[in-house]
Amino acid sequence: MSKLTQESLVLFIIVIAQFACTSLWFAGNAVVEDITQAYALDAGIVAHITSAVQFGFILGTLIFALFTISDRFSPSRVFFVCAVLGALSNLLVLQGSSTFVMLLSRFLTGFLLAGIYPVGMKIASDHHREGLGKALGYLVGALVLGTAFPHLLKSLGPILSWQKVIITTSVSATIGGVLILLFVPDGPYRGKSSALDLSAFIKVFQKREFRSAAFGYFGHMWELYAFWAFIPALLAAYDQHAALSLNISLFSFFFIAIGGLSCVIGGYISIKVGSYKTAFYSLLISGSCCLLLPLFFGFGPPVFLAFLLLWAMTVISDSPQFSTLVAQTAPSAAKGTALTIVNSVGFFITILSIQLLNLLPGILEIPYLFTLLAVGPLFGLVSMSMGKK
Repeated sequence: MSKLTQESLVLFIIVIAQFACTSLWFAGNAVVEDITQAYALDAGIVAHITSAVQFGFILGTLIFALFTISDRFSPSRVFFVCAVLGALSNLLVLQGSSTFVMLLSRFLTGFLLAGIYPVGMKIASDHHREGLGKALGYLVGALVLGTAFPHLLKSLGPILSWQKVIITTSVSATIGGVLILLFVPDGPYRGKSSALDLSAFIKVFQKREFRSAAFGYFGHMWELYAFWAFIPALLAAYDQHAALSLNISLFSFFFIAIGGLSCVIGGYISIKVGSYKTAFYSLLISGSCCLLLPLFFGFGPPVFLAFLLLWAMTVISDSPQFSTLVAQTAPSAAKGTALTIVNSVGFFITILSIQLLNLLPGILEIPYLFTLLAVGPLFGLVSMSMGKK
């Protein structure tokens, strides 16, 4: 088997596994209405469920980065263990007869996703020296599809109960972990760190190019997960405004999942213009969409949905390119740690923006609420511009 064919096969398996495992991410969000009814929980739990996953992911990535887990141990084995344990944590939702159990389940799932998402990128970067932007485009595209997948399952309505949605995502994650363990060995470009370096996650920020990429990513994250978490609310508000009868779950799936295609497209664009320009202009467009939402909210369905499509594609297309820039500017022996700590800080930022949007619906109408997300892209664009000087 040629080197190119082997790389393509490995990438294909990583993409499938990433999709399968990241379906755990929004599994709770997709069925939150059914869960609140089944267990008589507070109807406002949706933001807390999302934040519990994000907080778990943050703590997990901090621990993984602090102890340089994916640089000291086989990334494929780390991925497998976290996938299996994440699947089991997800199943705790079936016992979520209280808010505590529900949030614990989502927290543990998020914690274990720290050994899946950034470690998957680490595995991909260990197998690719050239074309990393394209490879991570496929990988983040798989994350997007995995994130959207529970919404698709939920849209099937009577065919799949909410319990079956949870079980399906857990089985999917287990299969993904097994695929990585059996078919994806450690990559030839892996820079292994044999010693525990508790300061490694601080040292990586000493490089200006790395800080520029990381800060751009942080601005991107302020917008991304708040957009995803509240896309059902935005669609529901427009559905009521325009007197439509949208299948909110199906449309939520579509507007999250379409980002997977844009990640792949962005990966190919990055080959031509580079990861920096691809990330910069994606962030510029999505940030502009935040500000333009109140204007387009007043248009008819064809125009509004086309606008939302553009936003949904550009809000995520920069993500794999930021990860590429981070991986390329980080020291080889600390690449996994660098990716993990940047993810950790980025996801901490998502909690702030999600909770902000959760607190202000009574003060601001939905279209104006989303304009607050423009702060992130603006910060990211300024940071990237300064880092280029």
